[in-house]
Amino acid sequence: MSAVIAFAIGVSVGSFVNVVADRLPHGKSLVSPRSYCSSCNRPLSNIELVPIFSYLWLRGRCRHCGAPIPVRVIVVEVTTGLLFTAVYLRFDFGFDFVVLAAAVSLLLAVAIIDLEHKLILNRIVFPSLVIILIVAPFWPSLGLPRTFPAGSEMLASLANSLVAGIGAFLLFLTIYVAYPNGMGGGDVKLAGLIGLLVGFPGLIVALWGGIVSGGLVAIVLLVLRRKGRKDEISFGSFLSAAAIVALLWGSDIISGYNAVAERITGL
Repeated sequence: MSAVIAFAIGVSVGSFVNVVADRLPHGKSLVSPRSYCSSCNRPLSNIELVPIFSYLWLRGRCRHCGAPIPVRVIVVEVTTGLLFTAVYLRFDFGFDFVVLAAAVSLLLAVAIIDLEHKLILNRIVFPSLVIILIVAPFWPSLGLPRTFPAGSEMLASLANSLVAGIGAFLLFLTIYVAYPNGMGGGDVKLAGLIGLLVGFPGLIVALWGGIVSGGLVAIVLLVLRRKGRKDEISFGSFLSAAAIVALLWGSDIISGYNAVAERITGL
């Protein structure tokens, strides 16, 4: 039942993530006006705003004008619900759940906006940086591995986040300056944000996952001739997705890698 509750909370937040992805890139308010059909501009009734159910009930079309509702709407709602369930199963309800669920929602919104608009918005990144810095000293309670040595646990956690964030920012900034056509300035800021969020050694999982997944997708698109060599790819989306994996399963991935490495070296 608790997992079902986590899923229900997730799909509700996923509905809001859709609103963020639809409105924020255009500079619109997230509060008003009430959600409406983008084709006929008619406000949606309460029953049309129920996550998942409304999409299935309306069969993916506006009740008034019959215009198709983007499939992304239900995909994001279900995905957010599943991610919230994963957060609950790993960390249970409490402070951990609130922080990790908020982080997952943030990264999901960034991924969608970058995928659809090729934008990583400062109005998302900068406020998030401030919030993460405030929460960073409390990361040890989340069970995320921190290896940077310092005096107290809280100070060590904050130092870990700062070093990871600054390191990721400088690394991507160097790449951006050396190869300005290789990535956008938004990716540089996002890398710093993710570094603060996941710390060391989670940052290695996030960067490796983003680079590998983005590279593989780029190769497939090139082979299928969906993209040319000079076409842009939304790297921030892959980086955000990899950061979610690092937050939820980074410690398991790192432990598994260490176990395999020990077996190989022991042969």
